[in-house]
Formats: sequence, structure tokens, C-alpha cells
Amino acid sequence: MASRQLTFDLFSEPTSAYSPAIAAALATISAHGDGEARGAVFTRVEAVEFILDLVGYTVDQPLHRQRLLEPSCGGGDFLLPAVERLLAAWRASGGTVEASEALGNAICAVELHHETYAATRLKLSDKLIAEGLARHSVDALIERWLVQGDFLLESISGEFDYVVGNPPYVRQELIPAPLLAVYRERYRTLYDRADLYIPFIERSLHLLAPGGCLGFICADRWMKNRYGGPLRQLVAEEFHLKIYVDMVDTPAFHSEVSAYPAITVIARETPGPTRIAHRPQLERATLVTLAQQLRSGECSDREGAVREVSCIPLRDEPWLFAATEQTALFRRLETAFPTLEEAGCKVGIGVATGADQAFIGDYDTLDVEEDRKLPLAMTRDIQSSAVQWQGLGVINPFNDDGGLVDLRDYPRLNRYLEARREVIANRHCARKNPGNWYRTIDRIIPALAATPKLLIPDIKGAAHIVFEPGQLYPHHNLYHVTSTHWDLHALQVVLLSDVTRLLVAAYSTRMRGGYLRFQAQYLRRIRIPFWTDVPDPLRQKLREAALGRDFLACNRAAHKLFGLSHEELSLLEGMEI
Repeated sequence: MASRQLTFDLFSEPTSAYSPAIAAALATISAHGDGEARGAVFTRVEAVEFILDLVGYTVDQPLHRQRLLEPSCGGGDFLLPAVERLLAAWRASGGTVEASEALGNAICAVELHHETYAATRLKLSDKLIAEGLARHSVDALIERWLVQGDFLLESISGEFDYVVGNPPYVRQELIPAPLLAVYRERYRTLYDRADLYIPFIERSLHLLAPGGCLGFICADRWMKNRYGGPLRQLVAEEFHLKIYVDMVDTPAFHSEVSAYPAITVIARETPGPTRIAHRPQLERATLVTLAQQLRSGECSDREGAVREVSCIPLRDEPWLFAATEQTALFRRLETAFPTLEEAGCKVGIGVATGADQAFIGDYDTLDVEEDRKLPLAMTRDIQSSAVQWQGLGVINPFNDDGGLVDLRDYPRLNRYLEARREVIANRHCARKNPGNWYRTIDRIIPALAATPKLLIPDIKGAAHIVFEPGQLYPHHNLYHVTSTHWDLHALQVVLLSDVTRLLVAAYSTRMRGGYLRFQAQYLRRIRIPFWTDVPDPLRQKLREAALGRDFLACNRAAHKLFGLSHEELSLLEGMEI
């Protein structure tokens, strides 16, 4: 798989030509001392060696005639083991040519952060000296291999047979606005609220040589959620998702992360089947064997064994890695029933204020006019199966028509907000529009408080659905479902059932602890019948199950509602969902 030694620049404009604002942003990030803020999470050596095996960067290959890219090399977690393999392969081939001449084109490793780059440069120097290379060769190789700069902006020549690494996981809010604007202009996958690792994957894929392989370990959110759609579509159209390894409950990093990672191997070749493994033990001998199975296609129906699934990527749709029988079940449900919103229900999320310490307080003591505050539902108010309001309220600065109230008409509200002006006016939304400095991020619609609704917290191990009769306004950490068609008590039963959990689990990413995300984008994929199609006796059973708070009865009623066959019931009972 030797690469063609083309010379091209993905971007013709050198970094030095950027505006002072972008140069300043890069200077700030490259000097940032907070590793978490710049997405620095370091990978355990067992996971690194596993990924190198998966992409085929092994000593039996002519690595000295091939090229490897690490787009965010950090402390050298991938770079140093790769160099060890490179030197072993070179020596096995004879290794007679001067090292700097033979190996100078073999590696490109990029790092933005100055201190990390300097430390990694020193580690690499020590490694090469320990391997017996002469000082002049070491210095020459380091100069050719290492790049200090922003991978998303740097001009990088040629194509690569291998791209490996752990791209930085950085939220958009932490990226300076001028820099984010340039990223958005250059990368079509930087969509919605995508994190920084998304354009890292996009550019890395475009730098692959024909037949080349990318092996990354990173958060698996992009494979299922909304912001990953454009990247999924890119892979589906131009690449082959060869291998997916679910790393749930596998300690692949030196520090804990909130979102579980996955390993993906994507090749620049004709699309084909995807080989899948789940939750491997982080032990070298086990991973060596698993890598061989994943590369060779030694698949089995045994639990925990490698499986092969045909054509997982389907345009920009979420990637589903469930077993064939599970996929068949939720595909059947998707075909047979409308979505939650198609069936006459509405999914929403509560209010984000941007400054909860200013807008939220004890309802009774909030010193504003009575029509300028609303009782607020928080996650802690629905810890049990019923609402137990803890007494908080939220300031409402909006008229019923959606505009902001005139503070001259509300002297108590005016005094309250002015006393907290420094906090409120310092929010991004307030700085963006100073005339509306006292608005909450989301508009507050008082009628929602008076509307009966189902409240659902975002992150839960199991569905937690609570009926709220129409007295409280939901906070941003709660999703809500309303309906003028469905009986909400009956709907609560459906949403509490294992059928709903199956549908959510298929599309949701798992958080640390095995929790699912019950976000709007996943709730909207839930399927239910039209209420008019539910027979009266079954309607009554659904209501009784809700009022009795009987989970087994909820499941039985939901199973009947969806018309599950005996085989589907058996499959559902055996699923880990």
C-alpha cells in the first residue's frame, strides 16, 4: 500500500497569511495551559497498539516506503509507538541507507500547543537516540516529521497511507469566533454544534492515499447525532467504514471522559461490509487476537465475537450497530408506525437563561411583579415518579406576543435586573444585542407552564417520564412532550416501555455509567400509533398501567400496542438495552 508521492496542498494559503484576529486566536490556543479546554485527552498504550494493528501499520509492512500522519500528536502517545514500528520495519528490510534519507518522508505529526510540542520533540529525540540513530539523523528527522501548528489550517503536502490518532474534542464555544468562521468556511462537516474532532476527521480522510486507512479513537456521538450527519454522508459517499469497535466501559484513556469513545477504521476504497466488536478487554494479547479477527473477517454468532454487517453507512442517517435481529425489529417498528410528532405529539426543551444565578431563584422571594415570574420544574423536582416541586421560579422578561417587556412598565423587575446587570449583560447573547440585554437565551412562552406535559430528563440509565399537570415551566435540563391528540397518561406508558428504550438506545450515544441521552433528536425518532387507531380496551389498559405506576403492566400494554410477535418478545427480553 505504498503511497504515490504527490505534492499538493489541501490549502494553498499559508497560515502566516491569515488576519491578525486569526493569528491572535491561534497564539492564544497554542499557549493555553488548560488541557481539557483544548481537548487534550491522552490514550493508553494498549489502545494505541491496537489501532496501529487495525490500520495495518505493522512491522511486516514496508513502513519506510509508506507515510503515516498523526494530526494531533499531543504527548506522542501514537507517535512514539509508530516510530518504534517504523524503525523495526526499516531494519528488517536491510536499513542500509542513511536514516534521515530513508525515513524522512515516513511520518508527519502535527501539534498546536507550544509546550506539548516542545515536550514531544524532546521525547522523540530521546527515543531516536536510544534506538541508536546518530545525532545529525535525529535532528534531521525531527525537523521533517514534526509540525507545530493548527492541523486544520496548515499546508500539508502529499497523501498518507495511514492516519491515526485521538483528535481533540473541543466544543465550539471554546473556539475564538474568527477562527471558527474560517473552519466553517473550509469544512463542510462542521455543521450545527459539531465539536472540533469532526473537521479533523474530514481533513484526515481527504489526505488518505487510495487504499489508505484512518484509525481514530474519539467520542462516538457523531455516528448517531444530528451534527454528525454531513460527516456520515461523506463517509458513505466516498469511503469504506471497515471496522467499528465500541469502547463502552473500556478505560482507553488516562483520564475519565463523559462520552464513551469508539474506534473507527475508515479506508479510501470502495464501500463494503463493516466488521464490529464490542467492549474489548484492554489487554495486549486479547487485542492482538481481536485485531487479527477484525482484519481477516473471522466472524461468529457467538456473544462478544466479531460480527460483519453490510452497508451500515446510509447517506447521513445515524449508524446502527445492533445485531441483525434487533435492527430488523426497530426497522419493522419504523415502517409500521408514525413518529411521535407525526402522531400528534410535540417535543421541546425547557428554557435556557444563560445566567441561571440571575434569572432563577426561590419563587416566593423573587422580588418582581407576579406576572413576571413562573414556577420552574427542575430535574430534582421529578426524581420520583411524580412531580415534587422544590419551589424555584424563573424570571419572564417576555410579553405574550414574544417581545421583551418595557422595563419602565415593571419597576420591580427593572430594579431586580439592574442589580444583576453585570452578570446578565456579560452573556454572549446580550453582548451580541445590547438593546435586549435582559432576555433569556430562549423565549419563555407562559402558556407552556399551564399545559399538561410529560417531563423527561436528558441523561438517564432508563426512561424516566413524569406527568406534570400544567403548573410548572420546564428548565433547560428537561425535555417535554405535549399533545392535543394522545392521552398523556397513556403516552407515558408507551414512553416508559422497553420498546421505547429499544428505539432510543438504537440512536442514542451512551454516557459514562451506561446512561442514554433522552434528547429531542432521539425522542422524535420514537414510533407510536395514531391515538385514533388504539382500541378503547387498550386505551383503558394504558391509562391503568400509568396510574398504577406498574412497569410490568406498562410493558405488557406497550407490547400489545405495537403488536409484537412471540419471537420479537423473546428477542426484546434478551436484549441489553
